[in-house]
Amino acid sequence: KERRKRRKREKEKRRKREKEKREEREGKRRRKREKEKEKKEKEKGEGKGRRKREKEKRRKREKEKREEKEGKERRKREGKAETDSMH
Repeated sequence: KERRKRRKREKEKRRKREKEKREEREGKRRRKREKEKEKKEKEKGEGKGRRKREKEKRRKREKEKREEKEGKERRKREGKAETDSMH
């Protein structure tokens, strides 16, 4: 009986140690991946600051939205013109 309890305790300790080791390895891998990601972003941004990149992204998005809106309005006007000419 005592032997079983001891074995169980040792097994749990071993599991706990292995889990900690695994987490540490994964943590190291994650840090490495994040470093590479930052490196790529820096190369993409050509040494620009984060705020500057974000500003450019925002401007680009706004421009796309504006163009899309104008396109919809143009199509709507053209559609109306076609229906008017048909009557």
